[in-house]
Amino acid sequence: MSRIRARFWDPAGARYGVPTYPWRMAPPHLLTMRQLAAEGLRPGGQGVQAQVLWASRRYRARGGVRAAYLYDVRFALPKRTATPAQRAALAKANAARRTCPVCERDAGYVLPRHLGTCLDCAQEAAA
Repeated sequence: MSRIRARFWDPAGARYGVPTYPWRMAPPHLLTMRQLAAEGLRPGGQGVQAQVLWASRRYRARGGVRAAYLYDVRFALPKRTATPAQRAALAKANAARRTCPVCERDAGYVLPRHLGTCLDCAQEAAA
């Protein structure tokens, strides 16, 4: 194991307060939030179980170390599904974001906030 990886090897949590692993060396039952979401799971109230640390040149101002928090898949719960009323409310809100206030038609895309209108109406106003 290289010195950089050894710097982040702390499975007991003595140095960092939480079990810490180098990049790609965490146990398979510990997943990030995105990995849980990809499997249709959510943390389900559990706290951070461990972390992965790695050196990054891009984040030198913050000490050059990045972190990803890990959750135990054994305690994860299935994602909650939206109720029909919530889905209807989201559909209504998205329709309002697509409706041009000038020509009052559905543009088929979310209107740019800096224009406030559809692209056709903004082009006509500029001309």
